[in-house]
Amino acid sequence: MKITIIGVGKIKEKYFTLAIDEYRKRLSRYCKLEIIEVNDEKTPDQAREAEENQIKKVEGERILKHIKNDGYVIALAIEGTMLSSTDLADKVEQLGVDGASHLIFIIGGSLGLSSEVLSKADYKLSFSKMTFPHQLMRVVLLEQIYRAFRINTNQPYHK
Repeated sequence: MKITIIGVGKIKEKYFTLAIDEYRKRLSRYCKLEIIEVNDEKTPDQAREAEENQIKKVEGERILKHIKNDGYVIALAIEGTMLSSTDLADKVEQLGVDGASHLIFIIGGSLGLSSEVLSKADYKLSFSKMTFPHQLMRVVLLEQIYRAFRINTNQPYHK
C-alpha cells in the first residue's frame, strides 16, 4: 500500500522532523510513504472572511495539484467522522480489501481546507473537535497510521 500525506506548511522544528523521520522509518515495513509539503499563505491579523476564503482557495489549489486519481482521499477536518484507533485500523484494512492501494491524507493550514479540497475527499476524518498545529497533526497522523498497521498485523503496540 502507498500512503501519501499532503500537508500545508513546512516543518521547521527539529523535534517534529525527528518524530516524522522515526515514523517514516517504522512505516517502511508496511507501506510506501510519501510526504508532500505545499506552501502556506500568511494570514493577516483580523483577516476578513473573504480574505480567509481566498487563502484557503490558494492553498487548496496547491493541494489539488498533488492529488492523484488513483488514490482514496481522506481529508482531516474538524467536521469529519471521529474514529477510535481500532476503527481507523479497520477502515484502512477494509479499503485495502476493497482495492484501494493508495491512501492520500490531507492536512490543511491554519484556516482549514477549502471547499474544493473537501469536495474532492472520499472521506473526512476528525481527530478531535480541537484545532491542532499542522506540524503536530502530521506527527499524530503518522503515529495513528503506524498504529493501524500494527493492529492489522496483530503486533503489539496498540495498548
